[in-house]
Parts: sequence; structure tokens; C-alpha cells
Amino acid sequence: MLGRRGLAHVAAAALLPAREALAQARPVRLIVPAAPGGAIDVIGRIFAQSCAALLQQVWVVENRSGANNTLGAAEVARTAPDGATLLVNADIQLMARLVMRNVPYDPVADFTPIGRLATAPLVLVGNPRAADQPDLAALLAAAKARPDRFTFANSALGSMGHLATESLRRRVGLDALVVSYRGTAPALTDVVAGTTTLMVAPLGSALPFLRGGQLRGFAIMGAERSAAAPDVPSIAEAGLPGLSFSLWYALWGPKGLPADQVQRLNGALQAAARDPQLRSRLAEQAVDPVVESAAEFAAFLATESRRVAMVAREAGIEPE
Repeated sequence: MLGRRGLAHVAAAALLPAREALAQARPVRLIVPAAPGGAIDVIGRIFAQSCAALLQQVWVVENRSGANNTLGAAEVARTAPDGATLLVNADIQLMARLVMRNVPYDPVADFTPIGRLATAPLVLVGNPRAADQPDLAALLAAAKARPDRFTFANSALGSMGHLATESLRRRVGLDALVVSYRGTAPALTDVVAGTTTLMVAPLGSALPFLRGGQLRGFAIMGAERSAAAPDVPSIAEAGLPGLSFSLWYALWGPKGLPADQVQRLNGALQAAARDPQLRSRLAEQAVDPVVESAAEFAAFLATESRRVAMVAREAGIEPE
């Protein structure tokens, strides 16, 4: 039976014809529709490095942040389906038309799904000076008593963190202000500085600040704790079962990307996800790689689109 390394070698060997076919191709532009330093950017760059090596191509990562990740996505939607321009984005990709009135593309129909890259937990964090309560129950009690003293930072409208934030606010009847940013990194920076008080953030992005004491962790937004932050209770443990949210990250091409290119790229993703070195790098970010086919990803998108639309309605999120 093949071990992990053997599987990775087999998958990589299957890409040899693709390597020859693509070796002379022009560089791949990988569009990151969020600010540098955030989770989408970090995970996208990790996979870009591996895919470039596997396919013997140059992959150039470009950040095109703004308009809740739609500026970068719109750029990819406009490009020719020749494999030269790809999009790495998070679950927010499916939310564009649920939170914005004038989105110039269909988040599903105008893209070709290639594959998910990874999944990751979310964590509710707070500035330790402004949110100095010992646990989630005390924090929520204080925020309900003085909502003017608490604000939530949001990485972008329609992000999974946004869904989790609004669901939490509605569940407990909290009227604190939500401030939207252009990415995870600037949002977390303001929570660390105390400009805003709280944030539902990717655990990997928050970990350095949790470990350094600049942030306090109140709850993992799921049913279980994370091995990367074992001292932070799950939201279910903290008394709010059912508020389960996690992140996922994926790769898309423009609509009409040929099936052979989709399979080549998906094969590279699967080979990368099985590589022990890449898995180790992702573990440092509290991220788990995903191994799935392009067809499996497309089926996941169909189910997830229905789920997030329902959650958005229940959370009271409407297009702005």
C-alpha cells in the first residue's frame, strides 16, 4: 500500500504530460481579491508555489482587493478562458449577490470550478484591553449592557466571518456596530490596536496575536476545539450550539475553461495537497488541505450556495 509520499509521487507522475504541454506556456496570473497578508493571500501563495513547481510554469500572484472581493473576481470573469488567469478566493465568492446590488458577474455561472484548496476554523477574538471579560458569557453580557462600547471588525461583506458575526448578533440580541474592511489583515490590525473590539477571524490569521497576547480568544466558531488553539473553547461549549461556521478556499477559472486544463490544474492541486511539506505549512496556519476532483467541487458549490443563501436570510443580511 502506498503511503502519503508514494501517493504524492503517483499524482505528480500523472502530471508529466501536462508539464510538457504547459512548460512553454505564458505565466499564470493568480488573482487574489483580498489584501496581502490575509488568509486568502497566504493560502493562495502556498498553493501557487507548489502548482508552479508541479506544472513547471511561472505563477504570478496579484492582489486585486476591494468591493468585498468582487474587483478581483470581476477581472477574472472578464478574461479569456485560456488558463492564463485564475482566481483564488474563499467562501465569500458565493455571497457577492447576496450582499451587493450591482455585481457585474454571476458568482457561479461566470466561473469554472477547479477545486477546493483547504478548510479552516474561525475564532471569535477580542482586544484584551477593550474586551477584558474572562469568557464568552461575560463578554456577551457586557456587550448587551453597553453595545456602544463594542464593535465588530468584518473582513468583507459576505465573508463567512460576516455570516458568523451576524448570526451571533441575532442569536443573542446584540446591537454592536459592525465595521467592514478590505481584508482580514487590516481588520485584525485594528482589533489589535483597539480601534475595533471584536472579530470573527480565520484562526490561522489570528494565531500569532493569540500566542503573543495581543488578542484574546473567546470561542472557536464550531462544535469542536481546534488543535492549534486547544485552550479556546468551541462555541458549543460556550453555550451556543448550532452556530457552526468554517472557512474554505478554492481555485476557479473563467467560464468556459477547457476540461483538459481543468483536469490538469485539479491534478496539480491534489498532488500539492498530498505533499507533506505543503501540509506542514498549512498546519502552521491552522488550515487543513482538501483533496477532491473538480466534479466534487462543483457538487459542493451547488449545495453550499443554497446553504449560505439560507443562512444570510436567517441572519438578516440583505444586498446593499
